[in-house]
Amino acid sequence: MPADWQLPPGVSRSLWDYFHDPAIARAYDAALAGTPLLSIDIAFVLEHCKPGGRFLDLGCGTGRLALALAQTGHAPVGVDLSLAMLGVLRSKAEAAGMHIPCAVANIVELGCFGDGSFDNAACLFSTLGLIVGVAARLRAVQHAFRLLKPGGVFVLHMHNRWFNVWTAHGRRLLADDLARSMLGRGEPGDYVMPPHQGIGEMRMHLFTRREIAKLLRDAGFEILEIRPVSLSADGQLRRPWLLEGLRAYGYLVAARKR
Repeated sequence: MPADWQLPPGVSRSLWDYFHDPAIARAYDAALAGTPLLSIDIAFVLEHCKPGGRFLDLGCGTGRLALALAQTGHAPVGVDLSLAMLGVLRSKAEAAGMHIPCAVANIVELGCFGDGSFDNAACLFSTLGLIVGVAARLRAVQHAFRLLKPGGVFVLHMHNRWFNVWTAHGRRLLADDLARSMLGRGEPGDYVMPPHQGIGEMRMHLFTRREIAKLLRDAGFEILEIRPVSLSADGQLRRPWLLEGLRAYGYLVAARKR
């Protein structure tokens, strides 16, 4: 167990504890079963990424995207900080007769891979939002840019900060966020998540649409699509022209390395 000052860049103590709890890895798939986003984001990836090349799955968890990619002609490589979750992925892949290479790594530090070594990449289920700090999140996106071949597509999912406006609790969060920012106490958009499977004080960064676009462009990407996602079963946001910035629960984003 490392001391706080020894934690990897962008990783909080609570996130480290979460990643290194074998019980959480074993229960992960069951805990998320039935969540509509889990099929919606995979369909978005397959829509934007042509099969046949190497695919870098950042924050792959127990391998739901990697397994789907392997079944559709991609050659996925999974990266996660949790050895326990990669163990679940390996077991699922072996049961399906597949071989999916994996690496235990922090997605903020990906020097283990060479430049231009992947055709496409993804970072789904708001994994980017779990990274602590603006600089660390930018480094993760810059690594994705570096690792992609020219023309490669990077797909992400983020939660929308302004969706909080629809509930009293969410409005209190936004007000607290504004007050902290004005006093210089923390970054805008960082929220403490409710205790999850016995782990408390986990922080999630919620993005604005403008922030997403700036982050990707600062890393060198060309944005192909920012698709608002709702809480409906199909994920579609009806009448997106009507207050999309407030009504979108989150965004699926596709960006390309020129």
